[in-house]
Amino acid sequence: MKMSNYKSYDELPLFLNAELVAKVLGVSPSSGYELMHEPDFPVLKVGSRMVVPKEKFVEWVR
Repeated sequence: MKMSNYKSYDELPLFLNAELVAKVLGVSPSSGYELMHEPDFPVLKVGSRMVVPKEKFVEWVR
């Protein structure tokens, strides 16, 4: 398992991309991308980009 460099959710940026989601969860980047395509995962589409609001991500983790 990969280790996250983040010690607290407060350290995260306001929006997370797939790579950062994977890093925080300690999974592979491809797993981060797959997770962002799940129907119940809190993703926002900004143009062609997919981002996750920090507050929604923290709620999802809990």
